[in-house]
Amino acid sequence: MEPTELRAAIEAILFLSTEPVKLDDLVDAFSDDGREAVVAQLDEIKKNFDEHVGGFVLEQTAGGWRFATRAEHDPILKKYFAKKGENRLTLAALETLAIIGYRQPVTAPEISDIRGVNSTSSIRTLLERRMIRVAGRKNVVGSPFLYRTTKDFLVHFGLNDVRDLPRLEEFGDLIGENINEDLVAAISSAEPTPASEVQEITDANERERAEAEALAELDAQVDAGEVK
Repeated sequence: MEPTELRAAIEAILFLSTEPVKLDDLVDAFSDDGREAVVAQLDEIKKNFDEHVGGFVLEQTAGGWRFATRAEHDPILKKYFAKKGENRLTLAALETLAIIGYRQPVTAPEISDIRGVNSTSSIRTLLERRMIRVAGRKNVVGSPFLYRTTKDFLVHFGLNDVRDLPRLEEFGDLIGENINEDLVAAISSAEPTPASEVQEITDANERERAEAEALAELDAQVDAGEVK
């Protein structure tokens, strides 16, 4: 395939894909052209979008490649979609997400302790929205569920890896909301979960059952009026 044709085909895949496209998947799709040719065209696409300033950029996110809007357009996009009734996360959910993002894995009681309020409803919302997942259980009395962020979390915030999270003090800039300084201090001072207390779930079927159980547990707490 000619380089320009290969580049156009890759652009079409990136445009139509609903999630970041992994390099290996592109290489498989264009096996006759080879990895070096695919990488070269990805670099060319990125270079073209960077040089000819428009509404989009090509970025690496969650281990793959995707088209994304430019950061400088965020204010107008937020204004537009707010008027369109876009279903955004509440500040409570974003605060909960910040705790999980920077202190994962973490349990629901620990999240509530750090926030200073019962966070069951926010955890449930994030679990339903697939921004977080059940990572396992903590080896303490009661064996509470441990939560981690997901690939959807990385995609939502344009991150390639959780290690790409900004400094905690700058998280508010990433999410477009002001995070309370007291909460930032509480997250910073929270002790991480010791590895010896983490019982990870690695089996996909077991994780699915655990998440169903976690949702049922959270629902029961909401129904019991334990959430403000």
